[in-house]
This record gives sequence, C-alpha cells and structure tokens, in this order.
Amino acid sequence: MIKKIDHIAVAVRDVEKAAEFYEKVFGLKLGGVEEVEGMGVKVGFIPIGDTRIELVQPLDPESGLAKFIERKGEGIHHICYEVDDIQKALETYKTRGAKLIDESPRKGAHHSLVGFIHPKSTGGVLTELTQPTES
Repeated sequence: MIKKIDHIAVAVRDVEKAAEFYEKVFGLKLGGVEEVEGMGVKVGFIPIGDTRIELVQPLDPESGLAKFIERKGEGIHHICYEVDDIQKALETYKTRGAKLIDESPRKGAHHSLVGFIHPKSTGGVLTELTQPTES
C-alpha cells in the first residue's frame, strides 16, 4: 500500500526563516509555500530527489502544532507516506490495529487527500498518509 516516503515534516515557527537555513547551509531551494486553511498551517516544501522536507508553521497559536512547538521546540513533527488509495489504507491499517486520528481523508497541501495515524500506535511517530489528486 505504501508507495514511498512523500515528505518528512519539520515543525517551525517561521517557514521562510527556516528555509533560509536549508538554502544557506545545504544549498536546497524552497519549492513553494502554501497555506492549508483546513489544517491551520502554512507549509513550505523543499524537494530532495523523490521526496521533500515539509516546513510546517502553525497559523493559529492555539493549534496542536503551536502547542507541539511550545512543548518540544522546533523539530521533526511527522513522516508522510504516499499511498494509492487513502480510504482503503486507513481502513486496512485500522483493522491491523493502528489508532487513527482521521477515520476519513481530509484535504491537505497540493490538493492531496491526507489522513493521520496516532503516534501511540506507531512507536511515537506521528504518521501521515497522502494520496495525490488531480488539481
């Protein structure tokens, strides 16, 4: 079901400021910035080969992501896997014992569908599944 690692998300306070580090130190370029209103975040994607680093900034100071940064500081937030059929993947993983945050997919960045698996069932790693869609 899993096709590849789509991205590794890094929680940041400021996407543009964080992107400056990746450009200055690693020579990597920010591929674009997008606000995902339904999730209350601003994301910047940095392509690296067939995957990306996703810099994710909270738009709401009361959001879960803002609280994550407040508790743990900036850093790795989640890993995201691309799947062909997100609804089927969520259902399958649930029957196999995964605790889902999302029972049904929701809209994510790049017009994709996404769903999250709770870190309590994945060894402490917040896990996102994504299914690209036609824009």
